[in-house]
Amino acid sequence: MEKRIMTIFTRTPLHVGAGNSVGAVDAPVMRERHTRIPIIPGTSLKGVLADLWLSDVETCEEDGRTKTRRKASSELLWLFGSDDANAASAGALLIGEARVLAFPVRSAKGGFAWVTCPLALARYKRDAAGAEFAIPEAPTESECLAGPTVQFATEKKVILEEYCFAVKGEAPKDVTTALGKLSDDAVWQAVGERLVIVSDELFTYFVEHACEVVTRVRIDDATGTVAQGALFNQEQVPSETLFYAVIAGQAQKGKDVATRKDAAAALGALDAKLKQEAKGVLQLGGDETTGLGWCSVAMQEVK
Repeated sequence: MEKRIMTIFTRTPLHVGAGNSVGAVDAPVMRERHTRIPIIPGTSLKGVLADLWLSDVETCEEDGRTKTRRKASSELLWLFGSDDANAASAGALLIGEARVLAFPVRSAKGGFAWVTCPLALARYKRDAAGAEFAIPEAPTESECLAGPTVQFATEKKVILEEYCFAVKGEAPKDVTTALGKLSDDAVWQAVGERLVIVSDELFTYFVEHACEVVTRVRIDDATGTVAQGALFNQEQVPSETLFYAVIAGQAQKGKDVATRKDAAAALGALDAKLKQEAKGVLQLGGDETTGLGWCSVAMQEVK
């Protein structure tokens, strides 16, 4: 089995919903239960990626009615599997959930900063199979490691949201260099200047409480007032958030050894499709027609 890292850099806010809530936010985003870090489930990623192969349509008879559906190419069935009752099969691609690696937070200096933490970096280094940087020592809750753009140089302080941190030192060069290679997005190239490494506790606080919450409403044309049940609060992961997901490939199963394709071929086919069909941009999550979920995506080699 081989694997690569897919990086997802949000160009617009992203909403992958967790369903209804009884709290103040009616439509929260999906999160890990134990860390509260926002995620994009592997099922969501798989569906969006599979759609890149569904360009042709065909007509079929179903329950006595003629329906139009998308054609499934042989490459699509190989990579993503088939749920056909007569020919069910698993796909060659294994797609994991995407986790936040760097999260944008308002900064009193420089406009905004990307925050990360030792836990997030350690998880990425594990999943990337030995990324070439050292995990920094965890700062205390009142300290941070920071790039020059977001720190007040004379006072050696960084102010993020309502929190003031003493700058313990610069964000390590090996960390910023490694992260800078994860996306070609022009905005992300400033990560070395804007990265702030905080404690694990503060990172989980920011990713839980610094997401956008917007009020959604639909007006009834007949009355000119809010339609019944159409006023709600929706949580969104902000633009300029960096996610990463592990994408693995497995050898094609089947009796005919001569026609099997290996794991590297599966990952190569996905990489080529992202570059040729998607042009490095995917829409993920809900509300596509109102501009949410547009992301820069890239595949990274794993040593």
